[in-house]
Amino acid sequence: MPYFRRAGHVGLLLLASFFTWGVGGFVYWLVRRKHLVCPRCGLGWEKALTVTGPEPEPDEVLPSAGIKRRVLGTAMVLLASLPVLIGLVEWEMEGVVIGSVLGGGGSLTFYWGWLGLQNRLNAIMQGLQRKILKLATSRGGMLTVTEVASDLNLALPAAEKILESMDDGFRVRSDISPAGVLYYEFPEIVHGSDLGSSVGDRNLGPAD
Repeated sequence: MPYFRRAGHVGLLLLASFFTWGVGGFVYWLVRRKHLVCPRCGLGWEKALTVTGPEPEPDEVLPSAGIKRRVLGTAMVLLASLPVLIGLVEWEMEGVVIGSVLGGGGSLTFYWGWLGLQNRLNAIMQGLQRKILKLATSRGGMLTVTEVASDLNLALPAAEKILESMDDGFRVRSDISPAGVLYYEFPEIVHGSDLGSSVGDRNLGPAD
């Protein structure tokens, strides 16, 4: 979606305009006016493609992205700059102290919102990994980047990034076929039936 269709970005634009007599807001608008963002997480679209993926399942509740906290924290920091500036110009330390406290509170509020965004992105990534595991089960334990991108409606770089994050060399490992195709193998899925039979043989013990 267009960058300035998000309420939080419009709020930042108004705040930047208010405290800079319109100059900052105009510059901000020029820089971001052609940008697109993900409607789910608010990240720039070139970054959002790597983490958003398909729509969540009906019973999947994602954490808040913290956009309100980030906007509030930014507003508090911008407001804090005014008493600090006045205090330094007029040499009134009370204004500097008040502005510093307000700015510190704004920074903490923004950080709280940023943590919320990270939690949301982690939840989205975990949801995608679960979908990939289900897909691997249905495909016999072997997947290519193209298969993941096609079935989960992801861009190829996004699918590759998620598979790479799952590749630990044990539960998920990558290899190249004789034809030169890069694929990801899920050994626990590929050899699941063999493991089940071997465990059953051990439980039965030696024959009398």
